[in-house]
Amino acid sequence: MDIRAYNREKWDLQVQFGNPWTIPCSPEVIAAARIGEWSVLLTEQKPVPRSWFPNYLHGVDILCLASGGGQQGPILAAVGANVTVFDNSLRQLEQDRMVAKRDGLVLITVEGDMRDLSVFGDGCFDLVFHPVSNVFCPEVRPVWREAFRVLRPGGILLAGFGNPCMYIFDYPLAEKGVFEVKYPLPFDATQLSEEERRRMFGEDDPLEFSHSIEEQIGGQLEAGFILTGLYEDQQNTPLGKYMPGYIATRALKPME
Repeated sequence: MDIRAYNREKWDLQVQFGNPWTIPCSPEVIAAARIGEWSVLLTEQKPVPRSWFPNYLHGVDILCLASGGGQQGPILAAVGANVTVFDNSLRQLEQDRMVAKRDGLVLITVEGDMRDLSVFGDGCFDLVFHPVSNVFCPEVRPVWREAFRVLRPGGILLAGFGNPCMYIFDYPLAEKGVFEVKYPLPFDATQLSEEERRRMFGEDDPLEFSHSIEEQIGGQLEAGFILTGLYEDQQNTPLGKYMPGYIATRALKPME
């Protein structure tokens, strides 16, 4: 299966269906960001601490990695950053372009695979903003290596990702509050039968993959990053009442 092509098609459909992560931010949110009142999400509910960003974002070169949808990128552009939004879904990128046109923002959109940032040279960015999205990618270590490469020395990686333990449960039952352990880790949706995939994800949702903490955090360290911050966030589901569904990290590329 060409998972990149499959998930691109499904995310394009999610825009059509109004998935919450495809709904662009409002003009009021952009207006508030322009006067310094802003927040963005790496995970589902908890805003990223402002201390995780540089003190001043004006002129900072930011790559919003696998972060289309007209949400984080336009807000950071309204604060004054030079923003490039990179995403696998053209329809998601259209949401960013729509906000930019509507509110007079300047940002760049690029379509591509989060594992391959070869369109960018070494050391192009000061900050990489990577919200929960590598769950839709079968390999995560290449994402960290590429993020490290495109950052300048002293650059910041802000990343959100799923708690792999969520994937041990039968998802349709868990949505009803019944937590039945069913799947071994790592979870790989492409290894399910077609019938089971439809049961788990339906016809229109992108397929997902779990990644271990070793791959997520250890992979950042292997790429050369220094971890400087971490928090957990809850998922707005029945399972979220019992365990954090997300983890966010802040990491630095060392100065040469």
